[in-house]
Amino acid sequence: MNKITILIHCKDLSGIIASVTNFIVEQNGNIIYLDQHVDREQDIFFMRLESEFIGDNFSTDAFKSAFKTTLAEKFEMKWRIYSSHNKPKMALFVSKYDHCLYDILGRYNSGELNLEIPFIISNHIDLKPIADSFKIPFFHIPVTKATKAEAEDKQLELLKTYNVDFIVLARYMQIVSSKLINKYPNKIINIHHSFLPAFVGAKPYHSAYKRGVKIIGATSHYVTEELDAGPIIEQDVAHISHTYTIEALIAKGRDLEKIVLANAIKLHANRKVMVFNNKTVIFS
Repeated sequence: MNKITILIHCKDLSGIIASVTNFIVEQNGNIIYLDQHVDREQDIFFMRLESEFIGDNFSTDAFKSAFKTTLAEKFEMKWRIYSSHNKPKMALFVSKYDHCLYDILGRYNSGELNLEIPFIISNHIDLKPIADSFKIPFFHIPVTKATKAEAEDKQLELLKTYNVDFIVLARYMQIVSSKLINKYPNKIINIHHSFLPAFVGAKPYHSAYKRGVKIIGATSHYVTEELDAGPIIEQDVAHISHTYTIEALIAKGRDLEKIVLANAIKLHANRKVMVFNNKTVIFS
């Protein structure tokens, strides 16, 4: 069984869905999922489609070539086609916080995540025992102001060697420069508390506690050169009350961070996210 996922966006024109579905039928495929969205404000059509093909004669490369000449050029589409046989490779960047790392590796170990993790990179050595316990290679690449450029060169070399498809910053406490961002546009996922920009700094939960907030949250987004302003993939909130201590607030916040980041990873790995003009279309 061969299963492919097609992602399309283009100017909204009549006949796109019919043309694509008829093409799948002509290629002896069976459509098992189709969802579409039209951004009326920008007049852009988005579609995600999954299709199955039975038999040994199916070729993803041949399908892509036929799709390009038959449909993509006609409708001036921006498109991507993925085979289910190719799991995306995800590199994890971490520092000292371990809650997101434990959660991701636990889900990965149980088979919940449709991806491969070739290695973990950290600017500290603290979390190496966790990587070792899950039998995942760990690379310690220290980062200082003086060595940042050299460190990123080492990171890029590893990413290239292992053919990494996307990166997850699982509480990696370093600002990623344009050197990495330009190599992985909309392929670097970050997680942070949703207090930004109201509660900036190293202790946002302490600031929120002092203000007596009633809702806390977390946001996962793609990294862009503008700090914490990239396309948003997933968000969630939790209600709290005056009875919460700072410790309870931090614990609740970390729970949110784990869940939101895991959901963002799943959406990206399952090809359910499309980015257009710094906004995301998230398919179910």
